[in-house]
Amino acid sequence: MYKDGDILNNNIIKTLKIILVLCLLILIIEVIYAFYKINNKKEKTIYFEGINSLVVSNKVYATVGSNNDNDNHYEKAKISKFNSKKEKTFEKLYNVGFNSVFFGVLSDDDMLVTVGNYEKTKEERDNHYRRALIVKYDSDGNVLFENDLKKLDYSKYNSIKKYNDDYIVTGQTIYSNTRIGNKEGGAVLVRYDKELKPIWIKNYGDNKSASFNDCFTYNDYIYVVGVDNYNTGILLKYDMDGNLVNKTEYSNTDNMGFTSIVIYKDYIFIVGSKVINDNNTDALIVKYNLDLEFISEVSYDNIGNMRFNKIIIDSHENIVTIGSLSTYSKNSSNKLNNYDYDSIIAKYNTDLEKIKVVIYGDNQDDYFTDIKEDNDNYLVVGYSSYEDGSYMSKIISYSKALKVLEVNS
Repeated sequence: MYKDGDILNNNIIKTLKIILVLCLLILIIEVIYAFYKINNKKEKTIYFEGINSLVVSNKVYATVGSNNDNDNHYEKAKISKFNSKKEKTFEKLYNVGFNSVFFGVLSDDDMLVTVGNYEKTKEERDNHYRRALIVKYDSDGNVLFENDLKKLDYSKYNSIKKYNDDYIVTGQTIYSNTRIGNKEGGAVLVRYDKELKPIWIKNYGDNKSASFNDCFTYNDYIYVVGVDNYNTGILLKYDMDGNLVNKTEYSNTDNMGFTSIVIYKDYIFIVGSKVINDNNTDALIVKYNLDLEFISEVSYDNIGNMRFNKIIIDSHENIVTIGSLSTYSKNSSNKLNNYDYDSIIAKYNTDLEKIKVVIYGDNQDDYFTDIKEDNDNYLVVGYSSYEDGSYMSKIISYSKALKVLEVNS
């Protein structure tokens, strides 16, 4: 027989066991809940909106770029149109497929034609493949025609120019891994008709690095600039049937090579960046004749990495160019980003003599992407980053003296 004390001790032990089991269950539940919260914690989405290109025509303005202002936070190509008062008349997202972006735009009467790239299928999204894209909009922002180019893993169109009723488009189609070369890869040049049907397609260079970044039509020839072999700027001359007539190379550029071209009074002006050493590059303007013979060059040097990205000739026969400057930030607390990014606007005469250079650095990082002349001013577009990590588009009006007149975000 059990004594009363034994029964009491057994009850205490049972109670303690029950309490211990309950505590263990509570601890397990808390661990599981904490693990669930960690693995299901939604990262804060960084808002992005950027402008990559601008067109000014007959007092009508249009910009193209992308933003991620949607439920899935995909990057979506965007086109916006403004009237003469710079009031927005429409804004359209390209909602086909998944991620997309527009890089270039032109005005054709009351229509707009834009180029970029996109992920059309889930497979392309999962593998980070993209198709080069061209879209034509009417005056109300409705899609009239569209077409894409898919040759290798990753394709994009960088710029577009008009020739009679056709469009000349530059871009790139490359492999996204280390597969052996393909003769159809590399830099790509395409001529489209007004309904965006390709008339011919031409490729040039290495399918892992070559890219055509911009072109200019002059005297029934197409002059194209880009990069080959990662650090060689290239200038090529094609006839209107897509036959290569001539080419020249400029060694020791950065990996973007030559990015913009303009022709004025039978002279070619090109911008890019020149490598000085392992840590520094200088912004570069090079002058050629129509036979692609080198005439002269000028570089703007500063501490850090500099380049000129876009170039125009204004109504006063001056070169106006925009670019970028990145310098090492000793005060940066983020080990993944130790550089500060500012933008540049510069003016030279056609003999490549410097008139003025102005650095713009109002925000954490600033990026200029395109420039056009607008009556007696210049319009510059791009985007800026802020302390919360977000990126916002920006339109800046500069005077002819390169003074900021107005900033619109």
